[in-house]
Amino acid sequence: MNDVQPAPRQGQGPAHYVGGRFDDSGARFPLVSPADGTVIGSVPEADSVTVDRAVRAAREALAGPWGDTTAEERCAVLRRIADGMEARFEEFVAAEVADTGKPASLARSVDIPRGIANFRAYADLAWGRPEQSFATPTPDGAGALNYTVRRPLGVVAVVSPWNLPLLLLTWKVAPALAAGNAVVAKPSELTPSTATLLAEVMDEVGVPAGAFNLVHGFGENSAGAFLTAHPDVDAVAFTGESATGTAIMRATAERLAPVSFELGGKNAGIVFADADFEAAVEGTVRSSFTNAGQVCLCTERVYVERGIYDDFVQAVAERTRELRLGLPYEDDTQMGPLVSALHRDKVLGYYRLATEEGAKIHAGGGVPAFGDERDGGFFVEPTVLTGLGQDARVVREEIFGPVCHIAPFDDEAEAVRLANDSPYGLAATVWTTSLSRAHRVAPRLHSGVVWVNCWNLRDLRTPFGGVKASGIGREGGEHSLDFFSEPVNVCVKL
Repeated sequence: MNDVQPAPRQGQGPAHYVGGRFDDSGARFPLVSPADGTVIGSVPEADSVTVDRAVRAAREALAGPWGDTTAEERCAVLRRIADGMEARFEEFVAAEVADTGKPASLARSVDIPRGIANFRAYADLAWGRPEQSFATPTPDGAGALNYTVRRPLGVVAVVSPWNLPLLLLTWKVAPALAAGNAVVAKPSELTPSTATLLAEVMDEVGVPAGAFNLVHGFGENSAGAFLTAHPDVDAVAFTGESATGTAIMRATAERLAPVSFELGGKNAGIVFADADFEAAVEGTVRSSFTNAGQVCLCTERVYVERGIYDDFVQAVAERTRELRLGLPYEDDTQMGPLVSALHRDKVLGYYRLATEEGAKIHAGGGVPAFGDERDGGFFVEPTVLTGLGQDARVVREEIFGPVCHIAPFDDEAEAVRLANDSPYGLAATVWTTSLSRAHRVAPRLHSGVVWVNCWNLRDLRTPFGGVKASGIGREGGEHSLDFFSEPVNVCVKL
């Protein structure tokens, strides 16, 4: 790896980070601003040779100083990373906003603080987690002592998406490092900048060479496919589309590598007539349109008890029409653009399909006209629909944009049936003032997460993940540390 020379890192844009060195090699592709459609930089695409070097660097780190670290030493490294990120907070905000077009207020309040918190949270969790668990001698009188130790999986591939680039990257990298693994990360080709800044922080705070590696590129026939199919990658942690998860599972099946998948969602919200009406309206608008609907947890299906249905549709539509679409650094911006022209066209295709399927549009349904630079960006209107049946494609397929469909129900059993009638099962919301109903309905929903009278209120220690097409496994707290390590039983004959 001595043939790779470090690249200058101040203001030079995205680069690979392999074996403790930055590398700008590879064919370059443009980085486009979602806010106005202009080209703001270029990104190197890792070929199979670069990916192989990254995997080998990770393996060498495990055989070297990183593999010899104690839990205490790794926790100290994670805290240094968090401190280094905090020192460059506004740089991370600027990079995240440039890549995604999201409001700077959202990046400042959610994406960057949470990315920092992920390292600190897992440092604290790993610090208090025993690496060995002891048991009493076997009760059958055989005279043996059993105990369990946990060891890292090895080289872990982390493939992260474009909607919450830093948050979802660190959500996997932090526990993987805390457990003693070496990481090769591949962020989305649309949002590479904060991942590169993270590599710079890793370099600055002295993370051992090869413990964290970064490669850029696309998925199919590019860095993502080369990485997940690499025979020396021991596990894959992925957040993204369900179809991509299926492709990764095929790539890992032959070598039986463990996977952790957080995939798509077509999340349901249930609003009962006894709910706090205003709170349910505001909560539904927030859960449908945060980050322009580009959150796997967003609510795209809303079921409302018939007695309040008409008033609820009207209130949500009025509130939706009031949302301010703007540039990231404008103080009154409430919603930004979609991440790319391709994704905008996909979402607009679903808007057209909704009309073809017979939906009534109560708000939005098209492209806003601004008369300024935003017209070059990838904005769509936040959209409220009604009138479709459960078998409509718009109701069944994940759109991943600022849209929700609202339908009525007559009783609790019907609400549960409608919410569960989906190939996905990531998250759900229940709005009711009845504590008994909340406790009765929540466990009946086929979702990995159920929020009652709130949305996206997260405790990083709790299990996170989905069922059905929404994923495999759970992340968060000890669940992540369990995935990124494996228990070894040691039996000693006395």
